[in-house]
Amino acid sequence: MAEILKQIEEIYSSMGHNQYGEGITQTEHGVQCARLAQEEGERSDMVVAALLHDIGHLVEEISSEHGNFKHDKVGAEYLAPYFPPGVTEPIRLHAQAKRYLCTVESGYIDSLSEASKYSLEHQGGLMSEDEVTAFRAEPFYQQAIKLRRWDDEGKDPELTATPFSDFKEDLESALNY
Repeated sequence: MAEILKQIEEIYSSMGHNQYGEGITQTEHGVQCARLAQEEGERSDMVVAALLHDIGHLVEEISSEHGNFKHDKVGAEYLAPYFPPGVTEPIRLHAQAKRYLCTVESGYIDSLSEASKYSLEHQGGLMSEDEVTAFRAEPFYQQAIKLRRWDDEGKDPELTATPFSDFKEDLESALNY
């Protein structure tokens, strides 16, 4: 299992400097999201989900400007052999959580960054009533909503980044043993 942690570290070391319209690197964004999860007292699985939620942009890049519009599924599939659903399912659902919140929460769409509004269009736009019902039936939908809110908040170019390596203990704790 240590091999996957080494791979993840190498991915972020070599590709984490990429940006997708948010003014911060992928590494900084993941670290900020993970810090928000820790500040809320979340368990290691949610801290790791926050840290790695955008790994799909790094393992299968489609657009150098906007990243991969299916990064949620790509990232979850990449991590699934090594991490439990408590990590991978919020990752798989975090783009759907954005669509959900835009549909059901007044004013949410206006709070999104321009890059998030742009990707929303390519991720399916607002949800239909059936899609809202299906999303609420997902076992990890509430965790995905939490992750989505950290995703929105973890884009501050003024914050000094915590080193990625500071999350090694959470990564190890969340692995499938």
